[in-house]
Amino acid sequence: MFHELKQSKDFLALTLAHPQHIAESFEFTLDNQIHVQVWDTGVIVFEPLNVEHTKDIVLSCAVHGNETAPIELCNELMTQLLSEDIALTERVLFLIGNPAAIHNGTRFIEENLNRLFNGAHSAGEGLVNAERVRAKNLEQYVDKFFMSQEGERQRIHYDLHTAIRGSKHEKFAIYPYRGQRKYSRQQIMFLESCGVNTILFHHEPTTTFSYFSSQNYQADAFTIELGKVFPMGQNDMTRFIAMKEMLTLLLSGKDLQLPKFDLKRLNLYQVCRSVNKRFDDFEFTFANDVENFTAFPQGYILAKEGGQEVKIEHEFEAIVFPNAKVPVGQRTVLMLKAADDSNID
Repeated sequence: MFHELKQSKDFLALTLAHPQHIAESFEFTLDNQIHVQVWDTGVIVFEPLNVEHTKDIVLSCAVHGNETAPIELCNELMTQLLSEDIALTERVLFLIGNPAAIHNGTRFIEENLNRLFNGAHSAGEGLVNAERVRAKNLEQYVDKFFMSQEGERQRIHYDLHTAIRGSKHEKFAIYPYRGQRKYSRQQIMFLESCGVNTILFHHEPTTTFSYFSSQNYQADAFTIELGKVFPMGQNDMTRFIAMKEMLTLLLSGKDLQLPKFDLKRLNLYQVCRSVNKRFDDFEFTFANDVENFTAFPQGYILAKEGGQEVKIEHEFEAIVFPNAKVPVGQRTVLMLKAADDSNID
């Protein structure tokens, strides 16, 4: 595998050739003194030697296997690193979340991987499927990566996705619930420079990958949506030029040249509630092609289930991630209201 990767410089191809596991981990050092470690299928670390680094960066993709643009974006960065085309000065861990689902061209195989973090993989019936095992392993790799360094360091985790449906704001990010910790204006403006100018502040703990890193390692972590789902090879990668350029600057330790925090450049939303499915007959009242961030007025009947109505509670609420086909007990939609900058530092 070492020789295969050294020759192809294509970690995605190696991962998809071994979607379940690799026989053993391996490591090597590039001519430019970048140490490379492959811990598992879809798990690769790049660490600069003889360079003082202060950031530990996790870039994850394919937590949902059919969300292909982030996979292609990450593979471009990994190939450039393996080709010694990026002057890396910070540590970075790339995670290709669910290789089997990529092969299958589906969101997941048996269970939504992004609902299985922060220990949810072992709750209830336990580690009964491959996605639950993978979630546990991914947590362990993040822990190994973050906890191997001592001293004052910045931990970052950008979990890259694309959305099932279209959106009034093409690119947006979910800022996980942070308790008493304030939101970072520097991180928000970094995302704005990446072309992600819409931020959702979550209102409660969740079982997502980004919340796991934020809660357990105080990482600057986000779930980042980069547009709409397309099949592999059909993404317009020019739409991600700003994201790739900013990530390259971050990995290279260069001046990010971030603009000053400016509300006029941003769309800020606060998650006000999560609507969970309680009955099998749950259905939305709006069409399947209604876009994310569509707003509805107070009193509007949003959905029906079990002979009951789900209504808009505030003057206006916008929707994001509506999905009536989830299992009973899971979230069908997040409801949003406008947010201000009162909790941003």
